[in-house]
Amino acid sequence: TVSADQAVAVSCSAPDGELLFADWLNAIVYEMAVRKMLFSRFEVNIQDQALTATLWGEEVNLQKHRPVVEVKGATYTALKVGEESDGRWVAQCVVDV
Repeated sequence: TVSADQAVAVSCSAPDGELLFADWLNAIVYEMAVRKMLFSRFEVNIQDQALTATLWGEEVNLQKHRPVVEVKGATYTALKVGEESDGRWVAQCVVDV
């Protein structure tokens, strides 16, 4: 059993920011599945296309969370990571459910 305040570490690397984003999302999906957790807080560090992160969350409680679908993984559909003309950053992709 994992408590809500226990941290989970993940890491991944990829040749560019877009693939790194997809890999990170897939690492989160994996941790959600094997630990039966939902994550709500993330601390992410990226250096030279390598990402390390700490995730915090809690065990899935069907009465509290009432999940409707389960994300199976990130796809490359509409995959985009970049800075917009107004200075905002966008990270997006379609997920498979």
